[in-house]
Amino acid sequence: MSGSRCQTLYPFSGERHRQGLRFAAGELITVLQVPDGGWWEGQKEDGLRGWFPASYVQLLEQKPRKATPQTGEDTLNSHLPPGWQSYMSPQGRRYYVNTFTNETTWEQPSSVPGTPKSPVSQSSAVNGYHVSGTPVHQLDSGHMSLRKSSGSPQAPGSPAAPRRQSKESSLTINCVTFPHPDVMPEQQLLKPSEWSYCDYFWADKKDSQGNNTVSGFEILLQKQLKGKQMQKEMAEFVRERIKIEEEYAKNLSKLSQNSLAAQEEGTLGEAWAQLKKSLADEAEVHLKFSSKLQSEVEKPLLNFRENFKKDMKKCDHHIADLRKHLASRYAAVEKARKALTERQKDLEMKTQQLEVKLSNKTEEEIKKARRKSTQAGDDLMRCVDLYNQAQSKWFEEMVTTTLELERLEVERVEMIRQHLCQYTQLRHETDMFNQSTVELVDQLLRKVDPAKDRELWVKEHKTGDIRPVDMEI
Repeated sequence: MSGSRCQTLYPFSGERHRQGLRFAAGELITVLQVPDGGWWEGQKEDGLRGWFPASYVQLLEQKPRKATPQTGEDTLNSHLPPGWQSYMSPQGRRYYVNTFTNETTWEQPSSVPGTPKSPVSQSSAVNGYHVSGTPVHQLDSGHMSLRKSSGSPQAPGSPAAPRRQSKESSLTINCVTFPHPDVMPEQQLLKPSEWSYCDYFWADKKDSQGNNTVSGFEILLQKQLKGKQMQKEMAEFVRERIKIEEEYAKNLSKLSQNSLAAQEEGTLGEAWAQLKKSLADEAEVHLKFSSKLQSEVEKPLLNFRENFKKDMKKCDHHIADLRKHLASRYAAVEKARKALTERQKDLEMKTQQLEVKLSNKTEEEIKKARRKSTQAGDDLMRCVDLYNQAQSKWFEEMVTTTLELERLEVERVEMIRQHLCQYTQLRHETDMFNQSTVELVDQLLRKVDPAKDRELWVKEHKTGDIRPVDMEI
C-alpha cells in the first residue's frame, strides 16, 4: 500500500499520535503502511510523518495507486485533458481515470470536450454508507463509521474486486447495505445511552407468525398508532366516569327532596334537615366535577392530534416510497453487475482468440469488447452511485422521521400524564367540597340536646302544668 493517497474528511483534529503527526479535517495525507493493530503510518504533504489509529478516522476514501514513474510518464500526463490521470492496473495495463467524474477507460483521452469544467460533488459517507453529494454536516464525527476498501478503484471492465469488496466490508439484506460484522468496527450510536428510535430500527424482522418481514419503521409506526388507540380508550374510560358522576348527582338531588322523616323536630330535626340539604349541595359538587372532567380531561384526550392517523399514513407512504426506490436502485446495480461480468467474459474470450490467431478483425473485436466492458464498468459505477444516493436519502429520512416519532411519543405521554393529574386534582377538590357540605351537619349534630328538644316540644305542645289531687269527701 506504499504510496497510496488517502483523503480524510472527518479525523479527530488537534490530536498528536506517537511521532507527533497532527492532521485536520479535509487534510490530505499519504498512507505509508497499514500493519496489524489498527495503527497507520502516514505522511503529510509538508513531509511530516507519524502514526495514527484507524479508529480516529471516521470517513476515509482511498484514491487510486499512482503508476510507477516510467520514462515519459510526466510528459504523458501533461498531454492529458484536465482532470485525467493515468494509472496501472494490477495486470500491468495502463488505464485512465477522470478524477472529476470517476470515469475510467482503456483508451487514452485525446481531447478536452466532455470534461466537466468543475469537479462533481465530493464523495462522502453517512453512517458508514458511501454516497455522492450528500451533506455530512448533518451528523457529527461521532456518528460516522469507517468503511474499509482494499486497493485502488477498479480498472475498466474488472468485475471481481467490487464484488469481493462488497463481501468483505458489507452485506446487503432486503436491498439495504450494512457493514459486515466480521470486518467493520462497531458503529457508535447516534444518540448513545438514550435508547433512541433512530438507533435500533434499521433492520427488518419477521412478524409474529414468522411468514413475512416487517420493517423497523413499520414497528415504530404501529407503536404510534397503538398509543393513539390507548389515548382514545382512556378518553372513553373518563366518559364512563363522567356518566357515573352525572347519574350519582341526579340521584343525590332526588334523594335530598325525599320527605322521609320530615316531621322530626328540635335540634335533631334541624340536623336531619341540614343533612338532606347537604345531599343537594353534594349533588351540585359532583355535577360540576363531571362537567370539568368533560372539558378538562375527556375533550383534550379526544381532540389531541385528531389527524394523527392520517399524518402517520403519509409518513409511512413516504418512507415506503423511499424504500421501494432503494430496491429499484439495488436491482439496477445487480443488473449492471451481471452485464459487466458478461462483458468481461466476452473480452477474455476474444483475448484468448487473439492469442491463438492473430488477425485485424480479432483486434477490432477486442477494441470493441474493451469499449463495451468499459461502458459496462461505468454503468455499474453510475448505478452504485445512484443506489448509494437513494440509500443516503432513505437513511436521512429515517433518522429525521424516527426522531420525530420519538418526540411525538414523548409529547403524547406527557400530555396524558398532565390530564390525568388534572383528574386527580379535580377529584381532590370534589372531596374538599363534599367535606364542606357535611361540616354544617357535623356542627348541628354536636348541638343535638334531647333535654333542649324536650323543653321546646313541651312548651309548644303542653296541655297544662296543674297536676291532679285527691278528691275530698
